[in-house]
Amino acid sequence: MSKPVCLVTGASNGIGSQIAIAFAEAGYDVVINYSSSAASAQLVSSTCISSGAKTLLVQADVSKSAEVKDMIKQVMDTFGRIDVLVNNAGITKDQLLLRMSEEDFDKVIAVNLKGTFNCTQQVSKHMLKARSGKIINMASVIGLVGNIGQSNYAASKGAIIAFTKSCAKELASRNITVNAIAPGFILTQMTKQLSEDHQAEFLKQIPLGRFGSVEEVADLAVFLASDKAKYITGQVIQVDGGMVM
Repeated sequence: MSKPVCLVTGASNGIGSQIAIAFAEAGYDVVINYSSSAASAQLVSSTCISSGAKTLLVQADVSKSAEVKDMIKQVMDTFGRIDVLVNNAGITKDQLLLRMSEEDFDKVIAVNLKGTFNCTQQVSKHMLKARSGKIINMASVIGLVGNIGQSNYAASKGAIIAFTKSCAKELASRNITVNAIAPGFILTQMTKQLSEDHQAEFLKQIPLGRFGSVEEVADLAVFLASDKAKYITGQVIQVDGGMVM
């Protein structure tokens, strides 16, 4: 019997790479989507393979529907199934509202929100036929409370939350669950570059007194895809150390 298959978008680094690795460790074959970081994606693939997973690397810009359709065709041609979709691909282009360019607003919405729509629409067609599936969307606590200089990012993540709830209602009758994860301050290569002063300011907002790890986000994704979470749908689960309550 073939293994279940998980597709993770934006899986070449950060949270996405750890999610791909965690699913491989949990017994899934893994599709690693990336936009430009081919070398990093290959390293993630090697780690997944070392856990016994078969992998497929697919370069695709999730904001472009034609590229997403081609990616899903490659997945179905290779594995014949998609059991889990993790919509993780996302970007930031931070700027204060009055200085933000229309281009930067549109690009963040296109990748974060439209990319989630494109992948969910294409994958759900196959899940509907299978009458089974798990869709996990990466939101953010910023989508719940907003943030200075991130109006585009906050808008995209807040919309993903609403999108998640709508899709959960539409797809539930076919045994497909749709949930969102809203990370808080998670240590990645990008966040580690912040100054000590900035990190100290963020820590003051976190009741647990520490930053989260990519492993803690990935663990939740694997749980939401498991049978232990089969009665959970339409939910937004924060991984933020109590930062937003």
